[in-house]
Amino acid sequence: ATQTPIYYIAGAPFFLSVKNRDEMEQKKKRGFWRWLIASVMLRLILIYLPKTFNLASRPEVSTPLVSLRRLAEGYWLKQSSISPYAGSMYHGSPLLLSLLGPLTVKRIEGQPSHLLCSLVFVIADIISALLIRATGHTLQMAYRQSLNSLDIVDLLKSSDLLSSGDIAALVYLWNPFTIAACVGLSTSPVENLVVILALHGACKGLVPLAAFGWVMSTHLSLYPAILIIPVILLLGYGPDTPPRKLFLQKGYGKNGDNHSSDNCGQQETNQSKSEVTFSWRPVVHFLFWSSLWSAYVLVLCSISVKPHGSLWEMFQRTYGFILTMEDMSPNIGVLWYFFAEVFDFFRSFFMIVFHLNILFMILPLAIRLKHRPCFLAFIYIAISSMLKSYPSVGDSALYLGLLGLFLDELADMKFSFFLLCGYIGVSLLSPVMHNLWIWRGTGNANFYYATDYFGG
Repeated sequence: ATQTPIYYIAGAPFFLSVKNRDEMEQKKKRGFWRWLIASVMLRLILIYLPKTFNLASRPEVSTPLVSLRRLAEGYWLKQSSISPYAGSMYHGSPLLLSLLGPLTVKRIEGQPSHLLCSLVFVIADIISALLIRATGHTLQMAYRQSLNSLDIVDLLKSSDLLSSGDIAALVYLWNPFTIAACVGLSTSPVENLVVILALHGACKGLVPLAAFGWVMSTHLSLYPAILIIPVILLLGYGPDTPPRKLFLQKGYGKNGDNHSSDNCGQQETNQSKSEVTFSWRPVVHFLFWSSLWSAYVLVLCSISVKPHGSLWEMFQRTYGFILTMEDMSPNIGVLWYFFAEVFDFFRSFFMIVFHLNILFMILPLAIRLKHRPCFLAFIYIAISSMLKSYPSVGDSALYLGLLGLFLDELADMKFSFFLLCGYIGVSLLSPVMHNLWIWRGTGNANFYYATDYFGG
């Protein structure tokens, strides 16, 4: 059988036959599907538990934008020939209202309430995990092609042992935040799905799919609009490839100093081979499809709200509600406490400053990470999840799941263990401080806000 080195031990190649390597791959796939099925079973068990620990009423899980209870209220108003945006309950998309609204009123005898909506969220989580897995495999293939273009064969063989896509998918499925958002009657799984759909379409070069995901994610929660930059970079340059400087260091550092002149010549040749030019054709197609999908979404929204309202009312009650932060009820964000304390005279000024804070980071990060557009998208998602008006654990679940795609790059990050322990500690302290403040009366808002601030 043909022998192929799959990784190196103390500088010596470790060989496995092609048959054994295929068996190992099949074993990995079976293990992945077992963990996926187990995560689905866990979600179904939690859905059938009585009241599911009251997650639907937790401020960490349910916000004015993703609460299924508010969506059910909006659908009831619509069925009563009243605008779903009347009052101050519903602030979501009319398309999401038309999709999930009918499921909120259907009951199956002997089954938990909102069972159908919960099943939709479970399906959304599964599809999201599979898309993350496929995106990870695409990034790994791009990494291998970059190594091939630089003739670094030994490093290429050493990357066959670990699949970052499988790890990222399982991290997303088993993340407690993802599970809480799924079983806590939050629409976050649907919003996360369209964001991942946009990134997957851009990585695969599927322009209509990428445009659809970007338009829908922007329509549902506004903040993913900034993902247009990494999506364009993905379509123009292709999937992520680490810097050529890193390749050259790893590929030619092993050759020693005896053949430095030959290495320099070979380095120049490999640099010319690894030049990547920006392709404008898929970007133009993306802009065309984005315009087409945007017009289609606006037409559907107009049809949905026409009997009882208008598009302008929809914009005011959705995007205007996000930008002006009318509801200052406690959440895991860093803005609610500040605007609850600031004088009304300065409110508009600081509102502009906080929203521009996200925009100011876009260009410097894009310049620095233009060769890593998928990693750039991860950074954008993480920043917007921390600084958005109404964050929830579903937003954190998204960027923590995508973090698994870059484990190799972040493996050398310092103090990762302490950061992980701090993140877990803050996540556990947040509901404790909320309970002490709201229910027991032995704490105050500063206790709860401190955990939010430290987590952000």
